Amino acid sequence: MDVADVVDERVLAESARAEFLGGRGYLAACTTGLPTRSTRRAVQNDLEAAAAGHPDVMAYSAAVESSRASFARLVGAEPERVAIGSQASVMAALVAGSLPDNAVVLCADGDFSSIVLPFVHAGRGIRVRTAPLAGLADAVTSDTDLVVFSLVQSATGEVADADAITASARRHGARTLCDATQAVGWLPVDARMFDAVVCHAYKWLCAPRGVAFLALAPDFAATLRPIFAGWYAGEDPWTSCYGHEVELAADARRFDLSPAWQAFIGAAPALRLFADLDPYALHAHATGLATGFREAMSLGTPDRPSAIVTWVDRDGCDLARLTAAGITASGRAGRARVAFHLFNDSTDVDLALRALGR
Repeated sequence: MDVADVVDERVLAESARAEFLGGRGYLAACTTGLPTRSTRRAVQNDLEAAAAGHPDVMAYSAAVESSRASFARLVGAEPERVAIGSQASVMAALVAGSLPDNAVVLCADGDFSSIVLPFVHAGRGIRVRTAPLAGLADAVTSDTDLVVFSLVQSATGEVADADAITASARRHGARTLCDATQAVGWLPVDARMFDAVVCHAYKWLCAPRGVAFLALAPDFAATLRPIFAGWYAGEDPWTSCYGHEVELAADARRFDLSPAWQAFIGAAPALRLFADLDPYALHAHATGLATGFREAMSLGTPDRPSAIVTWVDRDGCDLARLTAAGITASGRAGRARVAFHLFNDSTDVDLALRALGR
């Protein structure tokens, strides 16, 4: 570790980590993030104002646009390329509903159902086939229309070879939809690599549940139909509230869903926090802790470092040991799962290892 790395770690610990109250022993950012102090204050203040008869709808819109801008910074996109919504599955359904009849969609085996089921049940002759994540790039063929995959797998923590997948898709004339829900917040993500990036912000970005984003390449956005268009999809939402002669926004905002106002009030400060941080320092911090835990557990080295560590735990005994020691972890698909985020440090690694008898 060089001097720059030490400085980054110090900044991370002294500023960002101070925003969190309950990080000790919390190894479940891959399940849901922890609210920041700023998020808690923002939501409480909004509830107090509303309860007193003074809800501020203009503040809600400002929080939406602040959140959109912060997410755009996080993934290297322009704000006008980003649509807002509430669920990753709805964003995926927008893409599924815009595919041509009889399209062929390639998904990763065992991927999160929210980005797979919208295509499985899209009808109109759309066909879904799957391949192991490690072989997804090789599974793209000339008849593939869209490749759908999570950048980081929820069940295993495996990080996809995005370079290989996108290169293969381009060679075969296929589009790409990447779910970055388990990535943005600890793994640097460049939305410009993909035709579409969906992300629900309640995990690693520590926003309230109900805040999601869809970043779109302009040429791909032109192929999508605004099938969920409502008042917030208008060029000026506050003049798009009535009737059918509504001018939709000229950019990705035409795909906006009506925002969950209070969720965005809480999301805005959390997203701003993460957008202001160095994503490479976040990555080094989270994966460094995960690597230390992985090595102590003799779990081997993955092809690409991950902040999520999983191992076979079919009877749930290891998860029970962690829980009994006061550690919040999770279990998925017959595996125990721990995640290391910016509010964790080496003490959390030691606590988990001790609970597991290592």
